[in-house]
Amino acid sequence: MLHSCQVWEHEQPRPARPLLPLPAAQTMGGPRFSVFFTLSALCSSVLLFEHGSPNAMASASKDCASWCPVHSTCANATACSCLPGFLSSSGGTITDPSDTCDDINECVPPWPVSCGKLASCQNTEGSYYCLCSPGYRLVSGAKNFSHESENTCQDVDECTSREHQCDNSTFCINSPGSYLCHCLPGLVPKPGFPPKHRTTQCEVISFPTWTLPPGIKSQSLSNFSKEVQDLSRGFTPASAKDTIKNIIKALDELLEVPGDLEALALPDRHHVATYLLLNLEEILRTLATAMPEPSFTYHSRGDTELSLVIQEQGDGTVTLGQSHARMQLNWAEAVGVGEPGPTLAGLFSSRNMQKLLANASLKLDPEKKAQLENTHGVPVSGGQPRLLSTVNTVFLSNKNTEKLGSPVNFSFSHPEEEPRSRQELICAFWKGDNDSGGYWATTGCWKVGSRNGSTTCRCSHLSSFAILMAHYDVEDLKLTLITKVGLALSLVCLLLCILTFLLVRPIQGSRTTVHLHLCICLFLGSAIFLAGIENKGREVGPSCRLVAGLLHYCFLAAFCWMSLEGLELYFLVVRVFQGQGLSKRWLYLIGYGVPGLIVAISAAAYHNGYGREHFCWLTKDHGFVWSFNGPVAFIILCNTVIFVTTVWKLTQKFSEINPDMNKLKKARVLTITAIAQLFVLGCTWASGLFLFDGKSYSHVLAYIFTILNCFQGLFLFLLHCLLNKKVREEYWKWAYMVTGNKYSDFTTSTSSSSHNQTKVLRTSESGM
Repeated sequence: MLHSCQVWEHEQPRPARPLLPLPAAQTMGGPRFSVFFTLSALCSSVLLFEHGSPNAMASASKDCASWCPVHSTCANATACSCLPGFLSSSGGTITDPSDTCDDINECVPPWPVSCGKLASCQNTEGSYYCLCSPGYRLVSGAKNFSHESENTCQDVDECTSREHQCDNSTFCINSPGSYLCHCLPGLVPKPGFPPKHRTTQCEVISFPTWTLPPGIKSQSLSNFSKEVQDLSRGFTPASAKDTIKNIIKALDELLEVPGDLEALALPDRHHVATYLLLNLEEILRTLATAMPEPSFTYHSRGDTELSLVIQEQGDGTVTLGQSHARMQLNWAEAVGVGEPGPTLAGLFSSRNMQKLLANASLKLDPEKKAQLENTHGVPVSGGQPRLLSTVNTVFLSNKNTEKLGSPVNFSFSHPEEEPRSRQELICAFWKGDNDSGGYWATTGCWKVGSRNGSTTCRCSHLSSFAILMAHYDVEDLKLTLITKVGLALSLVCLLLCILTFLLVRPIQGSRTTVHLHLCICLFLGSAIFLAGIENKGREVGPSCRLVAGLLHYCFLAAFCWMSLEGLELYFLVVRVFQGQGLSKRWLYLIGYGVPGLIVAISAAAYHNGYGREHFCWLTKDHGFVWSFNGPVAFIILCNTVIFVTTVWKLTQKFSEINPDMNKLKKARVLTITAIAQLFVLGCTWASGLFLFDGKSYSHVLAYIFTILNCFQGLFLFLLHCLLNKKVREEYWKWAYMVTGNKYSDFTTSTSSSSHNQTKVLRTSESGM
C-alpha cells in the first residue's frame, strides 16, 4: 500500500531540498521553501510511526534505489527525485543511473524571481537570495532578502558615513549609489589622474613659465616679462580673475607704447607677436581652470576683450560673443583628450596687436591661388594684406585643434570698406615661422559672407584670426613686356651716352664729367633693377638685401651728380661767371662719397630695412624708405631753387644795356637742358616713390614709372648727344671713317648749310 506522503512526493515538479536550520530556511528558501520543510517533516513522522519496527524499516530500505545521484533522494526501488533547487538533466523523475541533478539558477529566466529596483539576485547552490546594489542598503540593516516585497534598498551617503576613499587633496560628493572625489578649490587633477573619480588626486595650479623669446633685445619686452613674473609669484587660485585682468592691462601698456619694439626688424617684431599670442593663450587657459565661475567676460580700457566659458564636458553648440567677434562651436570639440578638469573655451581679442603684425606677408593656399588666376586670367604671385579687424585668439581645453571634427563659425567686426580692383576681404589666420617670424595664411578658412562691417568665416582649425583686405599681386604681362623692352632700350641709350662722353674730345669739361657719371649711375641702377628688383623667392635673404642696397646707392649717386649740375649753374650764373666751378676731386667726393655715406649710415642703423617680400627695395618700416626719398626730395628742391634763381638772374642780365651775349646764351642753354633733365628724372622718381606702397593706384603708377624709365636713357641721349653740334660732327666723322669716305667731302658739302644755323648753335662754347 502506497502511503499518501509517498504519493505527494512523487507528484512534486521539483525534488525536495536538504533540510536547513530554520533561520536559513526562512532566509534562503522563501515561503514555498518553508511550507515544503513543514510537510516533509510531517511525512517523515508518519512514516516512522507506521514503520517503526526494524522489520518495517528493513523492508523500506529494500524498496529504495541505492544508485540515486548527488542532490537527490530515493523515491522507490527504481526511481529517485532531485532535491528542491535542483533539476534532473532529463527534466523529470530519475530512472537512469547516469542521470544527474543540476542546480537551478533562479536569477535568470524563465524563473519568476524578482528582487525589485536597486537590487540584484544572487544564485546559490540549491537556492538564491536578493542583495542591494553597491552603494545601497536595506533600511533594516539586514544583509539580504528573499522577495521583491521585502526590498527597502536606499542610497548610502558614503561622504557622511566616512566610507569613501577620497585623497586628502579632494573632497567627497555623494552620488546615487556611489560618490565622487572633487579637487579642493584652487587645485587641479595631477597628470594621469582622471577628474571627479574615486582615485582622483590633485595639486596646486602652476603658473606657466614665462621667458623672453630668444635673440630679441627689447627693454620694453623685458619690463613686460618681469611684470608677468611678479604676478606669477604672487598668484593664488583665489586671485585668478584679478591676475588675468592685470596681465591684459600690462599687455595693453606694452602695445600702446611699443617703445623699442618699433625699432626691431620686421621678422623680429613678428617673432614677438607670435611669442605673445602663444604664451597668452597658455596662461589664460591655465588660469581659467582656477575660476569657479561658469563664464567670465572682461573689456579693458585698451579695447582688449576676453570671453571665457567653463562647464562640464558635454555635447551641443556653445556661442561666445563680444563686441569684436563671435564664435560658435560644437562643445565636443572643446573637450581635451586626457585633459583634467572642466572644459574651457576662450576668445581673446586685441586691437593693439595690429602694431606688431603690420606689414606681415600673406601666403595663399594653392586652391585660392588657382581660383584667383582663373578669375584674372593671369598669374597671381601673392597678396599684400592690410589688417581691418582685431587679432582674435581662440583657445580650448583641447590643445589639438589643427584639424577639428566639425568647423567653427566666426563673425568678426571691422570698419566697413568696399574692396577695389584686385582687392578682396579674406579670412586669415596667423602662422608662426622661424625665418620670417610669421605670416598670414588662408588654408582651412573660408569667407562665408560680409555685410555691414561684419565678416563671417568658417575654419576647420583654431589659431589667431583676423579679417584682411588683400591686394593681390596680379602679374601684368603687358607691363612686364614694357618694363623689359623699355629698360633694355634705356640701357642701350645710356651706354651710347657713356661712350660719347668718354670719346668725344671737343665736349670734354666739368659739365661733361657730370653727365658721364650721371649716365654711369643710371646705367648700373637700371641694369640691377631689370635683373633683380623682383624677389621671386619671397624670402628676404642676403641677395635681395644686396640688390636693394646697390639700387639705393646707384640712384642716390645719380641724383647727387644731378645736383652737381645745379652747382655748376650756380657758379656760372648766380656768382656772375666767376670761377670755373668745382674741381674733379670735389665732384667725385660729392657724387660718390655722399651717397656712400648715406647708405653706410642707413645700413648700420637698420640693415633689415633692405629688401621686401615681393621687391628688393627699401622697406617702409620705421620710415626707412625715407633714407632715399629724403635726399632725393632735398636735391630736387635745391636744384629747383637754383634753376629759378638762374632764370631770374638771366632775365636781369638780358635786360642790361651791353650784356655779354655769348655767355648769357650759353648759360641759358645750360639752364634749359638742366631743367629738362631734372623734369624727366624728377617725374620718374616722383611716381616711383609710390610704386611699392600697395595702394590701389600703384598699378597706374607702375605704367607711368616704367614708361618714364624707358624714355629716361633715350631722353638723355637725345638731349646731351644728338642735339649737340660737336657730338653730331663726331658721329658723322666716325660714320665716314667706318664707310671709307673722307670727312673733308662731308664738311665741304655741309659748310653752306651749317653757316645758316642760328647763332646759338654756332656758339662754340655751348656746343648746341
